[in-house]
Amino acid sequence: MVKKQVLVGSSMEERPIALLVQTAGRFNSSLHLQMENKNVNLKSIMGVISIGSLCDHDVVVTAEGEDEQEACDAIIEFLK
Repeated sequence: MVKKQVLVGSSMEERPIALLVQTAGRFNSSLHLQMENKNVNLKSIMGVISIGSLCDHDVVVTAEGEDEQEACDAIIEFLK
């Protein structure tokens, strides 16, 4: 399991959540995002939408599976 914390950049306002979900969907690993006391599946658009705005928040990305490191790195890069 790979777990990383990141401060989401303000550029996330310009990026559609659908692209975040598509990025997560490229990987076999399970991917979750935790913000405050919510934990959602990054492959679920409804889950990510339920969190609300990610901009300027600290989030924790967790990846577990065969390509977990690559998956986590891609999501972190997307969120910066």
